Amino acid sequence: MKDIVYDIPTVTNVTRRHTLAVLVDNEFGVLARVIGLFSGRGYNIESLTVAEVEHNKNLSRITIVTSGTEMVVEQIKKLLEKMVPVHKVHDLTIEGEHVERELALVKILSNEKQRVEALRVADIFRARVVDSTTESFVFEVTGESGQIDEFIKLMQPLGLIEICRTGIAAISRGKNGI
Repeated sequence: MKDIVYDIPTVTNVTRRHTLAVLVDNEFGVLARVIGLFSGRGYNIESLTVAEVEHNKNLSRITIVTSGTEMVVEQIKKLLEKMVPVHKVHDLTIEGEHVERELALVKILSNEKQRVEALRVADIFRARVVDSTTESFVFEVTGESGQIDEFIKLMQPLGLIEICRTGIAAISRGKNGI
């Protein structure tokens, strides 16, 4: 007699990157409480951006990029939803298509030959020169995080001395908003 094998769906233990959009009251201490929720449980925040989105309603949007198993991310979302100043929590990663962008300022110090190469690389990545002196450039580059990583990697041998990144801003595609 043959054994019968059933395909039983299981909870995956695969770690996956998630982008969360959290609508909160714009008040003192909210960001500290959100960060405390992550640090208190040992969860890592890969990117964090915060900005007021509705001045009249006194609301801010926190965009958090984190990684974890489906179970961990669900726990994070539930804990965030229980916080008093939190109005909505959206997992853009599972809710559908969304757009993510990041901005970086990249400073290089270079000689004449390196300057020409830096300008060529910047042109390929559609980076803008926002400051220039006789010995340095500051480039502004926007795009997906991976594109910015590649730009930085190519700038390292050309005299890279400083980087400033904003973190990821993300918004869902289509007619629905949070």
